[in-house]
Amino acid sequence: MKYKLTFFIDRDSCLHRYNPLTKLMLVLTLIILAFVSNSYWLPTALILVIIIPLSFLGKVQKEFFQVISKLLLPVVGFLFIMQSFFYPGGKTAIFHIWVLKVTYEGVAFAYLTASRIFVMVSSFVLLLLSTHPSTLMNDLTRRGLSGTFAYVITSTLQIIPQMRSKAATIIDAQRSRGLDTEGSYRKRIGSLLPLVGPLVFGSLVEVEERAIAIEARAFTSKIKKTYLKEIRDTKTEKIVRWAFVFIILFVIGSRIWRL
Repeated sequence: MKYKLTFFIDRDSCLHRYNPLTKLMLVLTLIILAFVSNSYWLPTALILVIIIPLSFLGKVQKEFFQVISKLLLPVVGFLFIMQSFFYPGGKTAIFHIWVLKVTYEGVAFAYLTASRIFVMVSSFVLLLLSTHPSTLMNDLTRRGLSGTFAYVITSTLQIIPQMRSKAATIIDAQRSRGLDTEGSYRKRIGSLLPLVGPLVFGSLVEVEERAIAIEARAFTSKIKKTYLKEIRDTKTEKIVRWAFVFIILFVIGSRIWRL
């Protein structure tokens, strides 16, 4: 199975046509609202009212739910269970399992933490599904951001699909050499070492290749660059971005005022 090097899904939707900076500001606003607010229900409201409807608006709802179910739900579920059982400040017991006690305070804290992480990761997944990394990088550099810094951001956004693609290639290569990567859990664990080694060392080699690519593309040059593709940016989106800035400042300011 061949994996793409990005999460980007090319669809004809208004979400795809939005400026990358507008979508990046939306993600930042959602994350700050989820983490700064003390409301237990605000992160859930952001998921149900904004993030999930936007996935349908961008026509990427199928891919969105697939990534979330495989990548996020196991982590969030494990985190929820662990914090429910081992929250140190719990007093109101709901039920006991052997020596473990599930408390109301632990469940509430676990729910808040899990929903915040869900907002953070799912909003970034939505950004990656509707925005090509090169488009985001070009827009950021066009606005004056350092090309090296923009390259670091986009490389970070691409690290999961790139690692997945490299892992799939290594698995196919090791299978062709007779390595058994299927069967019982014991066999799968035993085959991890031959897979992890090439994956880690291959990733280190890629770091050097990307550093060479940065120099080859003259990212450190001070000469003003031109761009082959113009990125759409309307006056309405500029107003929306300033609105996001005011929302962020208001939420942070109100939190500081209550302290």
